[in-house]
Amino acid sequence: MCGHEAVPAIALFYWNAMWFKNLQIFRIPAPWAISAEQLEAFLAPQAFAKCSSLELQSQGWLSPRENGMLVHTVNRQMMILLGTEKKLLPATVVNQVTKARAAEIEEQQGFAPGRKQLKDLKEQITDELLPRAFSIQRNTWVWIDPVNGWLVIDAASPTKAEEILKLLLASVDKLQISGLRTAHSPLTSMTNWLASDEAPHGFTVDQDTELRATGEGKATVRYVRHTIEADDVRRHIAAGKQCTRLAMTWADHISFVLTESLAIKRIAPLDVLKEGNDTSSKNDDERFDSDMMLMTGELSKMLNDLVFALGGEAQALS
Repeated sequence: MCGHEAVPAIALFYWNAMWFKNLQIFRIPAPWAISAEQLEAFLAPQAFAKCSSLELQSQGWLSPRENGMLVHTVNRQMMILLGTEKKLLPATVVNQVTKARAAEIEEQQGFAPGRKQLKDLKEQITDELLPRAFSIQRNTWVWIDPVNGWLVIDAASPTKAEEILKLLLASVDKLQISGLRTAHSPLTSMTNWLASDEAPHGFTVDQDTELRATGEGKATVRYVRHTIEADDVRRHIAAGKQCTRLAMTWADHISFVLTESLAIKRIAPLDVLKEGNDTSSKNDDERFDSDMMLMTGELSKMLNDLVFALGGEAQALS
């Protein structure tokens, strides 16, 4: 067969599934004293169980590889997986059924149900409808780097990350976690990089960015797949706008968007990494481990370079 051979679908599945799309970044002590076996024991009491007939939501730890183990380790890197199941029971449906039932009660007893009776009726209706409600399950990956002290959650929002941290803190005794803080804020640094038309060493600036004013109106300018002209950007900065989101590429390996809150979004491994990661001759477990080792290795180096570009980590106040 001439030219490039197509990558098997299963290999693409694992490549795409294993790479995080977003990074909410936290720090743990390094080297981390908790072994994979100890972490497994900590997580086990909070293992995932499907919603009961009367539960709206259930959360717990899943096996990343469907082998019953809650911690998957490759090259000293750990991967855990949080499962969340939610029943879909719209309030409009509950209210509609409650209203109809309340009308029947009023006809039977000759007067409208009172506030407490309506409250009890609504709870009864919810319990009746829950077993018939559809449910959806969402899984969220957590990567723990005990060597370099990273704890990274593949979540688009800080709220989702905090939800996972809450369960992790409840699972692991005396777990120490802190947010990543750098000497220079991403807001200031990204603005300076655009103003000087010079990206930090090892990075390039791509074509998406957002600049926002700090005034009451918070006027915002967005560049989407658009060449960023240095003079135009400088005019916006001179007018009081600061860069709140900036698309970048690291080492020609990974593209991403850095935000003012130090979250990293829209991560995409570039072709140079894919071409160097031939998984066509490997089985499912080997592919998964290969992709996990590549991802964690590359992201760990990228995070180190990004922290350096932001002036290093901020020193904790004594």
